[in-house]
Amino acid sequence: MTRRLIFVTCLIAFSLLFNRTNAQTIIPYDADLAGYAYPFPVHYITLKIQGQDLRMAYMDVQPLKPNGKVVMLLHGKNFCGAYWDSTALDLSNKGYRVIMPDQIGFGKSSKPTHLQYSFQLLAQNTKSLLDTLKISKTAVLGHSMGGMLATRFTLMYPDVAEKLILENPIGLEDWKVKVPYQSVDKWYEGELKQNYEKIKQYQLDNYYAGQWKPAYEKWAVLQAGWTAGADYPRVAWNAALTYDMIFTQPVFYEFENIKVPTLLIIGQRDRTALGKANVSEEVKKTMGNYPVLGQEISKRIPNAKLAPIEGVGHLPHIEAYPQFIQSLLEFLQ
Repeated sequence: MTRRLIFVTCLIAFSLLFNRTNAQTIIPYDADLAGYAYPFPVHYITLKIQGQDLRMAYMDVQPLKPNGKVVMLLHGKNFCGAYWDSTALDLSNKGYRVIMPDQIGFGKSSKPTHLQYSFQLLAQNTKSLLDTLKISKTAVLGHSMGGMLATRFTLMYPDVAEKLILENPIGLEDWKVKVPYQSVDKWYEGELKQNYEKIKQYQLDNYYAGQWKPAYEKWAVLQAGWTAGADYPRVAWNAALTYDMIFTQPVFYEFENIKVPTLLIIGQRDRTALGKANVSEEVKKTMGNYPVLGQEISKRIPNAKLAPIEGVGHLPHIEAYPQFIQSLLEFLQ
């Protein structure tokens, strides 16, 4: 065998191995992420909602040396409780009990075939979880969509929420005054077209400013696993319903009613805004300006503190964890 033939044969073999490895990184998951390991043991409660028995998954991390305080972490739209792994570990090491629910429609929780979603419903479900665990007081931290839910929860249950932490929350502006309404069917159509490449590109452009690191890969791969699974139409339908919830149920007009101490952790590079693709370039420039939005909302919340993190996008607790956890721990003390 000539050297050239050996070289070509090795090249082909390497290419096949590389492509096979890439294909195997996307593991198909069912609707409830069976087989996907969370960083801590997962438990469930059953909720009777709109005539259905639905399971709500959660993690409950107990500290070795309790300080008597609880922190509840609420995930964003494109994530689940698992991405709080480092945050929960450090909080637990500081003595906090940490509760991380997967909301209905997300993560390992049920994906119903029909449900009228609202932030009030999700807040009520979350309160039911705390009641089951006999937790009467907690700090509430919400990221992205979780920030909208954390705000609604705090407004609904001011005697339960001791402190509120909003990490690059969506909902700091009311998008529906600028963006044409998009039907649930249209959201669903878009969700059905998702795959690993599109998910990674979206995260690369919107979360990480074009700078991809190995630490980000697992969150894109996890989300892409659903798109490769047989249950994806049901997962996509729930995603479409929750997009509609976000778009039509703003918390923007109620920040003045928050009475608890509040911290806004804002990555200053973030430009996230729902519906940007459906507006003109001129309107697009007015949306998702987090440096300005953080300043404005921190002034509207009576007892608020702003913690800006320069050069960081939509995910401070993943992209700039040391700065994020320092701001969080100082506020919780």
